Parts: sequence; structure tokens; C-alpha cells
Amino acid sequence: MNKKPIRHKHLRRLAQIHVTQPVYFITASVFKRRDVLANDHAWSILKDEWSNALSRHQWAIGRYVIMPDHVHFFCSAAGSDKPLSAFMKQWKQWTSKRLVRECNLQPPIWQAEFFDHVLRSDESRSEKWLYVRDNPVRAGLVKTAEDWNYQGWIDFP
Repeated sequence: MNKKPIRHKHLRRLAQIHVTQPVYFITASVFKRRDVLANDHAWSILKDEWSNALSRHQWAIGRYVIMPDHVHFFCSAAGSDKPLSAFMKQWKQWTSKRLVRECNLQPPIWQAEFFDHVLRSDESRSEKWLYVRDNPVRAGLVKTAEDWNYQGWIDFP
């Protein structure tokens, strides 16, 4: 008996999605998940590089959380035709050079890959932010999210 596989239209993934001026949720991890980021010096470097992303590369940075071995942040192309992959490659290069030079860290700093997710609505962004904001609490680093010093926003909340 030859049976055809059952196809559920409602379970298919979208082949493409078109979102005007998408906001991306990014997770980038430190190479070998070393705990090197949750300190004032690394925070200052990352915050400075994010603060310059709009003027240098037309990428706006939203909220961020820096964990000891990874970062989460929101970003959006603000007039740039540069793809996300090119922006992330450059962002990793800038931050790596400064973290190696100014914090005496051994390269490589970042894992080659990064995780990205296109947010489809403000509700999605709020939900994602609430989850990410509580990462330091779930990791046992602080009692409340507000106690975590290594978070904030640059160009949009």
C-alpha cells in the first residue's frame, strides 16, 4: 500500500518573510563560553561600540544585556543597505580588537556564529526583552533584574 505523506499546511514554515525595517534580536556568545564580559571595562567597550554603530554603519541598537559569556541585543538597519551578517561581522571585529587590546583578553573573542531572530511586532519585542532582562536573575547573578549593571539601551528602548 503506497501512502502519501500527510502535509499540514498550518505546520509549514514560511519560506520568506518580508518585514519593513525589521528589528532583530541577536545573541552572540564568547568563544568557548569564557566568562569575560560582565565587568565595567568590557561593558564600557561594548556600550561604546554600540553607541557608534548608528553613525558609522547606519545600524541602530536598542536594548542590550551583557552576560558573563554572551550578549543579547536588539538592532535595526537605519538607512543601511548592509546586511545583518556584514554588520555583525564588523561589530565582532571592532569589539574583538578593543577587548584584546584594552582588557588583555586572548583571541578569538567571539564564536563564529550568532543567533538572530526577526521580531514581528512590538509585543514580540516586549516579550523577548522581559525574558532577556531576567537572564542575570535566572543565572543567580542578582536578585532582581534592576540590580544588573550591564544592561541598557542605546538608540531605541
